[in-house]
Amino acid sequence: MSSTKKIKTALVSVYHKDGLDEILKKLNSLGVSFISTGGTREFIESLGFPCQAVENITGYPSILGGRVKTLHPKIFGGILSRRELPEDAKQTKAYDITEIDLVIVDLYPFQETVDSGAEEKDIIEKIDIGGISLIRAAAKNFKDVVIVPSKGQYSALSALLDNKQGSSEIDDRKWFAKEAFGVSSEYDSAIFNYMDKDECTAFRKTENKVKHLRYGENPHQKGSFYGDFESLFEQLHGREISYNNLLDIDASVSLISEFNETTVAILKHNNACGIASKATVLEAWNIALAADPLSAFGGIIVSNTKIDKEAAEAINTIFFEIIIAPAYDTEALEILTQKKNRIILVQKGEITETSQFRSLLNGVLVQDRDLSIQNKEDLTLVTRRQLEGTELEDLLFANKLVKHTKSNAIILVKDKQLLASGTGQTSRVDALKQAIEKSHTFGFSLQGAVMASDAFFPFPDCVEIAGNAGITAVIQPGGSVKDDLSVEYCNENNISMVMTGVRHFKH
Repeated sequence: MSSTKKIKTALVSVYHKDGLDEILKKLNSLGVSFISTGGTREFIESLGFPCQAVENITGYPSILGGRVKTLHPKIFGGILSRRELPEDAKQTKAYDITEIDLVIVDLYPFQETVDSGAEEKDIIEKIDIGGISLIRAAAKNFKDVVIVPSKGQYSALSALLDNKQGSSEIDDRKWFAKEAFGVSSEYDSAIFNYMDKDECTAFRKTENKVKHLRYGENPHQKGSFYGDFESLFEQLHGREISYNNLLDIDASVSLISEFNETTVAILKHNNACGIASKATVLEAWNIALAADPLSAFGGIIVSNTKIDKEAAEAINTIFFEIIIAPAYDTEALEILTQKKNRIILVQKGEITETSQFRSLLNGVLVQDRDLSIQNKEDLTLVTRRQLEGTELEDLLFANKLVKHTKSNAIILVKDKQLLASGTGQTSRVDALKQAIEKSHTFGFSLQGAVMASDAFFPFPDCVEIAGNAGITAVIQPGGSVKDDLSVEYCNENNISMVMTGVRHFKH
């Protein structure tokens, strides 16, 4: 039997009518007859096309407040009948069942209703029963039926109608069936997650948009990104974004979101190698770059303020891969686009996802995103020496930065400028020594600087090393059984220490 199937009869049952009129016009011009219910049938007839009512086929009206309309053997028999089987043909004829070749569905907006904050009774009513059943039935019988499970597939159906004049091949129908099960699985996952709420009895996550990357973390690894990148960013210039680029972009925008005043950060391998908050973008850039101009080469630049011409001219003097900002002056773009591969992004929105996950051990690890950050009111001064001058602002600045730095992490700051960091060390002492050595490499004095640690000090060794280097104030979460040893050292050596009570590990 030929795999080519002619569309003769279409069942249409949609919630949203957007874009449907053009599809219907094409189907009507190809001689396709329509079956539908309620508002959809009225819409089809308003376009001047005849449409047979489902209730006239089934002999039953829409009942139970519209909960039962299409659920009937005369509808599902028309979808599920196997055209090649004589016994199916015999039964459809005996029960006067019309074969349905195309099913177009757009489900009740369940997730949109949840997101709107509606009451539970309204949310439950948006659990589609008939529509999801039509989708599964038509997708199962893809050998004979074309299933269009949402308006997201309208363009593909339109192209099929244009190119094949109302016929389809098995590969076409199988593709639509695959899309259909994608729609139904996402819909069911949304319902499950709503019902499951905070119980977390199973992991269900779906993403419809996919971007196949050149490769993964290394060229021998495949890589893909599932998500709506375009809702957060507009790419103005540059080459295709890679797997590692995406990791750096995520780290960059997560970090910069902590700062309200004009701030520029430079990141490399997900860690900041330079960051400063100053009066202008140019000043912030120059001071951020001074922290580590060597690591800045090939790095990621992110600003929370529009990039102007003066800043662009300064930034353009080094090689970098990506720049991210909320906006750019026209003259700034003319300068920054001089390198053809340089990726230039406009950040349009914030990351709103409140959970994060990663795969490991043949499973998935899930947690809340670390959205906690400490303000002045959250700090507890545990030493006799009070904070002086800009130390409080610098400590808060350093604490934001250490939160976004790989553990074990130490951050050294003065005047809202990163002087140096120790990142990803197996010992906190090593992280501090790394930071001190790095600060000296680039000519910084640590006299009057402050230190942030992502976790507590189990011994006073770190505060002793820091104090000998010129550090005058420390911020840390506290919580060690030996906190008193570090506090005692600070009291004896005129160092201020504040505790936050919040640890910021990042692995």
